[in-house]
Amino acid sequence: MLNLQGMEKSVFTKKLGKQIARLREENELTQVQLAKKCNKHKQNINRLETGEINPTAFYLHEIAMALKVPTTKLFDF
Repeated sequence: MLNLQGMEKSVFTKKLGKQIARLREENELTQVQLAKKCNKHKQNINRLETGEINPTAFYLHEIAMALKVPTTKLFDF
């Protein structure tokens, strides 16, 4: 189970981004391909994976759908 106690926002978004990048790579997708699958800009996928943005729940749901994983899998870090 994800333990957020005491975790700073920047640490959380970086860990989330790394997990999304890992899942994207497991699916053998580039950032451009993932962006196209979920109707996002490549720059936003890059910013997401580097932890620069704090995405909404629905944004994460769209990413998970494009990666064909349950949304909860994005938080397996």
